[in-house]
Amino acid sequence: MGWTPPSCTVTWGESEPVVTRARDVRVVALGGGHGLAASLAALRRVTRNVTAVVTVADDGGSSGRLRRELGVLPPGDLRMALAALCGDDQWGQTWSQVVQHRFRSEGDLHDHAVGNLLIVALWELLGDSVEGLDWMGRLLRAEGRVLPMSLVPLDIEAVVHLHGDDADETVTVRGQVAVATATGTVSHISLVPDSPPACPEAVQAVRAADWVVLGPGSWFSSVIPHLLVPELAAALQETTARRLVALNLVPQPDETAGFSPQEHLEVLGRHAPGLALDAVLVDPNTAPDLAALEKVAAGFGAQLVVAPVACSDGSPRHDPELLATAYRDIFSSGRI
Repeated sequence: MGWTPPSCTVTWGESEPVVTRARDVRVVALGGGHGLAASLAALRRVTRNVTAVVTVADDGGSSGRLRRELGVLPPGDLRMALAALCGDDQWGQTWSQVVQHRFRSEGDLHDHAVGNLLIVALWELLGDSVEGLDWMGRLLRAEGRVLPMSLVPLDIEAVVHLHGDDADETVTVRGQVAVATATGTVSHISLVPDSPPACPEAVQAVRAADWVVLGPGSWFSSVIPHLLVPELAAALQETTARRLVALNLVPQPDETAGFSPQEHLEVLGRHAPGLALDAVLVDPNTAPDLAALEKVAAGFGAQLVVAPVACSDGSPRHDPELLATAYRDIFSSGRI
């Protein structure tokens, strides 16, 4: 198979030949929540060198309570990333269930995740967010490293265009939960504090990577925030790594309701002018207008890769084995 020009669409499926294993490829995955967890569950099947760089803007649930009470980074998305990197052996699966377990009670422990409490305990004992996460990773025998995108808790602020009689009305909402549940169309987000410091280890990982993966995940509250941390954004622009965007299977309710796959790319460009991409991955059943998506991808310098990555049960979830196959093919094919 010869080289395919970047503006062309590549469709991969079961008929593709077996490619060289990509176990030594250094991959950094940016995101948060369930989307990042899905990506990590696939990536650990592909490479031994995966680093998750996780958003730290959650202000809801157990994470929000710990953040407000103790002034710590919200641990929930970090916990989910660590759980996703647990191995498939008994140790890994047992500890994955333990850290994800939530207490059910009538008292103050209700709905706290065990892993959140363990992470915060390590932070208090060690006095270092990165060292605490590394210790947690060793306990779980995580197949990769988890880092926060910043060492200070952040808030997301969003400009939302309201739906209704007054189509020109906009409001500003603050907080990850408020952004994720905003009734209207999110047009722009910013971080509070503005220009926050990046986690140095995260910046170093991006600069040293072979591939950087953005998405899937909540677009405005988990993916785009990484592009608004100046040192992290600069590393993403300047790294010699190739850059891959893995698109969502469906729009997020409220946050990106009604967005087409190409609109997801367009808002990335609005928040990170000059961002270059090498590949955009999409499931064939989620992109009704591949020609339009290919055109937008080409504007980033990216090749559109079409591959089945969704679960067969019809739910809007990525199948870890199918997504791993797509990642492995992209990393190893030599066509991008």
